[in-house]
Amino acid sequence: MTLATGSQFLAIPGPTPVPEEVLRAMHRPVIEIYGGEIVETTESCLRDLKKVFRTEGETFIYAANGHGAWEAALTNTLSRGDKVLVCESGRFAHNWGVMAESMGIAVETLPGSWTAAVDAEAIRRRLEADTGHEIKAILVVQIDTASGVQNDVLAMRRAIDAAGHPALFMVDLIASLGAVPFEMDAWGVDVAVSAAQKGLMMSPGLSFNAAGPKAMEAHRSANMRTRYWDWTERLGEIPYQKHCGTAPVHLILGLRQALDMLLAEGLEAVWRRHRMLARATRAAVAEWAKGGAVAFSITKEEERSDSVTTILTGEGQDPADLLRWLTANTNVTLGIGIGDLKGRAIRIAHMGYCNAPMLLGTLSSVELAFKALGIPHGSGGIQAALESLAHDLGDMRG
Repeated sequence: MTLATGSQFLAIPGPTPVPEEVLRAMHRPVIEIYGGEIVETTESCLRDLKKVFRTEGETFIYAANGHGAWEAALTNTLSRGDKVLVCESGRFAHNWGVMAESMGIAVETLPGSWTAAVDAEAIRRRLEADTGHEIKAILVVQIDTASGVQNDVLAMRRAIDAAGHPALFMVDLIASLGAVPFEMDAWGVDVAVSAAQKGLMMSPGLSFNAAGPKAMEAHRSANMRTRYWDWTERLGEIPYQKHCGTAPVHLILGLRQALDMLLAEGLEAVWRRHRMLARATRAAVAEWAKGGAVAFSITKEEERSDSVTTILTGEGQDPADLLRWLTANTNVTLGIGIGDLKGRAIRIAHMGYCNAPMLLGTLSSVELAFKALGIPHGSGGIQAALESLAHDLGDMRG
């Protein structure tokens, strides 16, 4: 006998649950692509993406996953042989660098760890040493869903400025846009990339670039531009050019609904909701960790992300057993450990279309699994999560 009958609780760090309203927006016949509704909807999405990125710069939509957004950012701003500095703090900045290297870009990695955020002072020191300004761009993720870290983008911008270095500042927001504070223009980010299937509450298949003035200037001389990714092509007057071909009609219709929901809630309110859910998750994990079998992957509290929590499992504890038990017995699905944490971690996502009952149900199921499988853990995790939420709600009332 199991307790799995009923709705699935999907708590992986992407794709995240898609609201019924978004699914309904996509559940309709195909419409023509040369004028009318799809053209107007595309234009409105591009305008409202600027609100979400917090930029007056240009925005671009691609029928692609986040890797497509990475490639678009690189091809539109850099030339073969240029050097980029990849700031390591988990898996995904590294993978962005691997892509760059495959395209003929020289890649230097600023060493980091899977337990801490990028050291902004290390960026400053490296850039100050680059007196010839060989480094043309700095690549970093705001949130790495493998390690669970949340990097301080503003601190990194200040480090670049302190070094007086002209490199483009490129930030991956795939796991953070629509989940945590981000201010593209105010923080001096030149290129931002993201995708639809996480904080934006959409089906996978769309990704985005946002480009500021400095990036658009670099674009003019970039020699790796290809027609599909090309920003200039997509800024053309013909509606067809916005997608370099047939529009991904149903994904655009879904994105329009998702943006409507996000903006109706208000970005500040969305960020606050994610912060509260993340704090509740961390409160539970802190109690569980007292049993010795689990621990936070990120050492410092202030560097743990508000969209996903990565939890290390102890020696002799195969996280696959826990994940299988959860799916089979409670219909809760968590993320597996990946990269350096493969076979050593589980990941609990709390981003996008997520509320307190969904999170509390997920956390309760995890604690139930600990008990069923005999995994040592501190008691009171769920109570700690409840108290965290109650405290934060009380602060809001005050």
